[in-house]
Amino acid sequence: MIHSIRSVRATDRGVVYDICLRTADAGNDGSHLYADPDLPGHIWAGPYVALEPEHGFVVVDADDRAIGYILAARDSPAFEARLEREWWPELRIRYPLDETRTAPGDRLAVHLMHHPPRSDDRIVAEYPSHLHIDLLPAAQGHGHGRRLVERLATTLHDAGSSGVHLGVSTRNHRAIGFYRNLGFEEVVNDEHHLVFGMRLG
Repeated sequence: MIHSIRSVRATDRGVVYDICLRTADAGNDGSHLYADPDLPGHIWAGPYVALEPEHGFVVVDADDRAIGYILAARDSPAFEARLEREWWPELRIRYPLDETRTAPGDRLAVHLMHHPPRSDDRIVAEYPSHLHIDLLPAAQGHGHGRRLVERLATTLHDAGSSGVHLGVSTRNHRAIGFYRNLGFEEVVNDEHHLVFGMRLG
């Protein structure tokens, strides 16, 4: 088994979208939640590959195919503003809010596309960057997640970031344990959602 880590490339987009779908149900395969398999990627992966690839890394197998990724934005509010200019407008035309959709994932993704959440000023004051990390089962249990976080932490720190945060479902027990073991601190805890933060440097 030969795995390595490299920077994400534009040509990884398709497989990154696939990984996003296959981890979209609190870390498990979310294919059953979406009629349109591209929707989770449009929300949680594609914009980072397209707009901020310098803070994206993938675990690849012996064939150089991605089996996991970490994607991030250095300045969360600035990234959200860029999404409004460069990412959401075309998608909002392709996915009108008033169309009837039966798949629950589709409804959520399209809602987020038209009403994206905004950064919490209290969080980004200490943790201005944010990340998304997803690993397929083949990439789990080998220390790749830790190495991805360490690689990203270095690039974010070198780019001037003082901290990074992420959100996770309270149902994703494996991920919650992973973040705690890496030294992330719990910043927000509500019934369905946790936010973890890590200071850099």
